[in-house]
Amino acid sequence: MPKTRKMLGYENVPCLRPLMTLMETQSKVTLAHWSTDYAQNVIYPLWSKYEPDDRRPQQALDAARAWLSGTIKLTQAKKTILACHAAAREAEESPVAQAAARAIAQCASTIHAAKHSMGLVLYGALAVAYDKLGTTAPWERIEQCAADECERMYEALRSMAVSEEPNPVKIKWTG
Repeated sequence: MPKTRKMLGYENVPCLRPLMTLMETQSKVTLAHWSTDYAQNVIYPLWSKYEPDDRRPQQALDAARAWLSGTIKLTQAKKTILACHAAAREAEESPVAQAAARAIAQCASTIHAAKHSMGLVLYGALAVAYDKLGTTAPWERIEQCAADECERMYEALRSMAVSEEPNPVKIKWTG
C-alpha cells in the first residue's frame, strides 16, 4: 500500500492561486473567522466521524472563537491549539482524522498568524478527499477531489470577504 501524503502540495493545484490571492486581500481576523467557520462545518465532522470521543479539535475551534470575541488571551488559546496538534499526531492510524485535526489546529492558529489559514486548505482539502475516495485511490483522483474542495473554500471566503478591507495580510507564500 502506498504511503499516504499528509498534506497537499502547492504545485499542480490550480485553484490555490486564486484562493491565496483572495486571502491576501483580507485581514487576519477575517481569515480566522472564515477558517474556523469552514473547519467547524466541513472539517470537524470528519474528525468526529473517526474520533468521536476526542474533543480537542472542537476545543481549539472554541478557543479561536473566544480569542476573536476578546474573552481570552492568545496564551490561553495556544494551549488548546497545541493540544489539537497533539490529537493530530496521535491519529496516525487514520489519515482522514489526522488531516482534519491538522487543518483545525492550523486554522485555529490563524489567530496568531494569518498564514496558518492556509493549513485549512492544504490539510482540510486532503481530509475531505481521503474521506470521499479512500487513501488507496490514485493520487490524481485524490488531488482533483481536493481541488474541488479548494474551490468550495474559495467560494466560502469570497462570500464573506470584505471589499477593500483595511489591514489586509501581507503573506509571502512558499511551497
